[in-house]
Amino acid sequence: MADDLLTFTIGTFIAIFAIVNPLGATTFFVALTKGYTKKLRRRVVDKAVLSATLTLVVFAIFGTYIFAFFGTSIPAFRIAGGILLFSVAFSMIQGERPKSQLTAQDQKDALEKEAVGIVPLGIPMLAGPGAITTVMVLMAGASSPVDPLKVAIIIVSILVTMAITFGMLTYADRIFKRVGRMGASAFSRIMGLILAAIAVQFVILGIQGAITLYFPP
Repeated sequence: MADDLLTFTIGTFIAIFAIVNPLGATTFFVALTKGYTKKLRRRVVDKAVLSATLTLVVFAIFGTYIFAFFGTSIPAFRIAGGILLFSVAFSMIQGERPKSQLTAQDQKDALEKEAVGIVPLGIPMLAGPGAITTVMVLMAGASSPVDPLKVAIIIVSILVTMAITFGMLTYADRIFKRVGRMGASAFSRIMGLILAAIAVQFVILGIQGAITLYFPP
């Protein structure tokens, strides 16, 4: 019994950590917040981690009921997330700043800059369709019948993963402190290409899921 629980704990944490991918989010964060002040970047980090944590916890607990209530499917969520992420990636590939990074001085524009912590960094980069699906599947397995200990392990795994993510985002500059302006520009374009591929994969998986769900053989 103890061995099974340990295996479940390790497997759950690895699954959530891998799908959230804090390192990938850190590189994305550096490219996305280029030109931000230290204080503003910290607020973006706070919003990103908080929004992602709340999203994963809510969907882990209530995901099945939420989708049933609104008649929304996981494939639809994958497609929407992929399109949103691709729009940001395309701007990065073209060497442009996403609209959320436009230079601004007043408080209104500053607040708009902070919003990138929620979209697209928090959602769908950290708490994307894959992460939401993962926690929902894990929770479904721990709820048939309900196992309070396994449910707690899933929630704790989410929180630990997000704590690690918070640390990596907070010290992102130290990770990339040796990257110059040209290097940062090239890195941003490369990241854009990678993100575009991820976005396309989201859409492909969404379409495949939609076909299976709505047009079964």
